[in-house]
Amino acid sequence: MSNFFDKLTVRHLTKDDLDSIVEIDTKVLGEARREYWVTKIIKEADTRPSDASLVSEIDGKVVGFILGEVSGWEFKVPNNIGWIDTIGIDPDYQNRGIAKVLATALVANLKTYGVDTIYTLVNWNDWDLLQFFHAMGFSRGDMINLVLKV
Repeated sequence: MSNFFDKLTVRHLTKDDLDSIVEIDTKVLGEARREYWVTKIIKEADTRPSDASLVSEIDGKVVGFILGEVSGWEFKVPNNIGWIDTIGIDPDYQNRGIAKVLATALVANLKTYGVDTIYTLVNWNDWDLLQFFHAMGFSRGDMINLVLKV
């Protein structure tokens, strides 16, 4: 019997992934936010490094995604800062380690840009997501966010 992770691949997110991401987001949230994702994936694609947004696939089907960013000098934040903007896993594939694979790959990619600190924002009441990021090595930051030193 083949290992689940033998079938899992991670690649750069492309504009062609829009429909798959909208489908996953709709399954997770229960509402379609196509215009939001058009902005995030199509309109903002040229402002982030191509390897800062990834998808995971099993047998050619997108089952998860992660959007990241490398900071410029916005808000006096130095450019050695990375961000995890959004992570989404198809509910049919959750709790199998896909999010960890995506996050680990994103961290490795961000490090190639000189990033040594990664931030993300999590709803304080989202216990599952808080536990996930804690298990990834994140801790509470000064701005009530999560930060990972890499």
